[in-house]
Amino acid sequence: MNEILQLKGRFEQKDSGNKPGPSNIPKDKFVTVERLNNLKRDLTGVNAFWEKEKLLIKPLISAYYTDVVAKSNRIKGILESGSKKNNNSVVGAKFTTGEIKKHIITHCVSQKTILDATRNIERVISIIKDNFGNQITYNNISEINLNKFNYLFCNAGESGISKSRFVSIVVDAYYLEKFGVERDTSDLQENAIITIYDTGTKTADIMNQLNIDFSSVRSIDETTLLLTPDQYNLLKSKAPYLISMAVSDISILEKDDIREGENLVMSIPKPSNEPIIGVIDTMFDKEVYFSEWVEFKNMLDDEIPLSREDYNHGTMVTSIVVDGANINPDLNDGCGRFRVKHFGVATSGAFSSFTVLRAIKEIVVANRDVKVWNLSLGSFMEINDNFISPEAAILDKIQYENDVIFVVAGTNKPDNSNIRKIGAPADSINSVVVNSVGFDDKPATYSREGLVLSFFNKPDVSYYGGDNTKKIRTCSPKGETLVSGTSFAAPWIARKLAYLIQVLGLTRELAKALIIDSAAGWSDNIYSPQLIGYGIVPVNINDIVKTPDDEIKFMINGISEKFDTYNYNIPVPEDKGKQPFVSKATLCYFPNCSRNQGVDYTNTEMDIHFGKLGKTKRGKEKIYSINDNKQSDEGLLLLYEGTARKLYRKWDNVKHIRENIKTPTGRQKKPKQDNGLWGVSVKTKERLNTGDGENLKFGLVVTLKEVNGVNRIQEFIQQCLFRGWLVNRIDVENRIDIYNIAEEEVEFE
Repeated sequence: MNEILQLKGRFEQKDSGNKPGPSNIPKDKFVTVERLNNLKRDLTGVNAFWEKEKLLIKPLISAYYTDVVAKSNRIKGILESGSKKNNNSVVGAKFTTGEIKKHIITHCVSQKTILDATRNIERVISIIKDNFGNQITYNNISEINLNKFNYLFCNAGESGISKSRFVSIVVDAYYLEKFGVERDTSDLQENAIITIYDTGTKTADIMNQLNIDFSSVRSIDETTLLLTPDQYNLLKSKAPYLISMAVSDISILEKDDIREGENLVMSIPKPSNEPIIGVIDTMFDKEVYFSEWVEFKNMLDDEIPLSREDYNHGTMVTSIVVDGANINPDLNDGCGRFRVKHFGVATSGAFSSFTVLRAIKEIVVANRDVKVWNLSLGSFMEINDNFISPEAAILDKIQYENDVIFVVAGTNKPDNSNIRKIGAPADSINSVVVNSVGFDDKPATYSREGLVLSFFNKPDVSYYGGDNTKKIRTCSPKGETLVSGTSFAAPWIARKLAYLIQVLGLTRELAKALIIDSAAGWSDNIYSPQLIGYGIVPVNINDIVKTPDDEIKFMINGISEKFDTYNYNIPVPEDKGKQPFVSKATLCYFPNCSRNQGVDYTNTEMDIHFGKLGKTKRGKEKIYSINDNKQSDEGLLLLYEGTARKLYRKWDNVKHIRENIKTPTGRQKKPKQDNGLWGVSVKTKERLNTGDGENLKFGLVVTLKEVNGVNRIQEFIQQCLFRGWLVNRIDVENRIDIYNIAEEEVEFE
């Protein structure tokens, strides 16, 4: 087995050199006067709606698009002048229902902006009718951009319109179907966690206008509130357009299959300097044999009564975290034992999501020494297609702001149930979400499926959680207990992540990438990724931190400081003038996310290009990416947003790219420059104008597989050292020694 290598070298940084060309619609397309008239009529209707409304807020207006649109094709001219102003007014985004997804993006603007938009469309219609007939084409707009019709825009004052505004409005009209005002259609009969659109007006003032007693309203932030059924129905009846999202506050803990076993007679040494994993779950029983390894705190109100049932789930989950390898010898992962900080935030039945949300924030901030958190609580209810659950949004924000990682159970499907999609918080984008397989490597019958927001693939990975044939052995207050469920698959992944981060010293970005990379093989899974994720994580940690003799696996940490973070200096060994390798790469990062942006949830996109170096037709260096990624390539490339999301996982914070093992690089057509070097480029883009992508860390894991079975790792190391890379072998025994020395208590005489 070869050890995994960690490469340390210099990444170059540069701003985007590509200035956007003049705006235009797609080639051979056109915009009709009828389309513009319809949009003008919609704007007039929206303005009339807000003139009748008594609530004193800036108007909300929703733009209905013809497709899933890129940020560059959002409104640029109709509402405001310039894409930046229009982007800043976005307060929500979702998709239409049905198989064909289309964007609905909601803006908050002044009433004057809507009136000005109506007048500007009238001016555009007048110019088109007088000069181009009943439609304007791509060629017409090209001529306008080439200044052939400048006389039409000489009077760009109150009675006229500028050339750039004219073109922007025409392009906007091409991508738009209509304007309107969205209204909440949820039907909730219990306490509800609702999010209102950010209109710039204080929530307290809005509630007072609606005669809702705000002093009794509990909030997570300025726009996310916990309302009683009466308060929610009052808000919905008076201002349904104000509600961006609404979910029930009451989560029913999805049940695991539990069967009592024999008396459990186990022994365990006293804890010393083992790594700590955080567990957020139901209660923990201090009478179990491993209780010395667990620091427990009940986060619930003292007045909430607890039964014996409330201690089962949490105790069983923690038994796997502490001593899972000893309790289940056939799942011995080689990671040893872990200490646990266990926080009880829920009972065994129904619980308040709002209470759990506030507790999680408090717990993580107060325990900054814990880097890996296990959360095996999951909701019975399915996630919503158009917004992230409040629970998941909190987890994503915590992980962006803190150097921690959550492992979340993929939730279970009850027997004979129509429920199919995963439940909160398994829709957390930054977390590692784990589904279950049986010991036959088939998805467990209780597994639920992604996608999240119709796009993000969850779960991330799968692991052994037991089934009817063979269950997982745990320790509960009753003794040995045999169980199955995603709740008992997740802790095994938490153990592996804690080992990688705290014992081997990897960053969380690399640890997550390594876990996903270990699950993703060289061929496609026979099961849907919506059910199994990238694949099944190997049992033994050595199969994650070591690799077969015919593979070279290396890891690189990076920080994105500008648009392009790149290195063109990765030497790949050759054999008879060819490079006999196939390759795969996994990129992970933890972006900031905006729940109020709906389906456009992640604020930052990292686009990876990895492969051989070559030359463009203009003689510039170029990476011939192994997945044929043509985003950001030179020249005009028509790549629809939906296609970019599907092919290149645009806006996803996990990128896994792979060559087909049947077509090794050495047999492919060579780039024009063949110097044996490969390159990596990570291009960072922001959806909002917030700077969230600046100084964002990423972890990259690359595997090169020699197609002839030859071990070429020494040659690779030598060439890397020659080119200035620092090469560290991940020597597990050495890293363990370093960890133990670092954790020793020093007594001064």
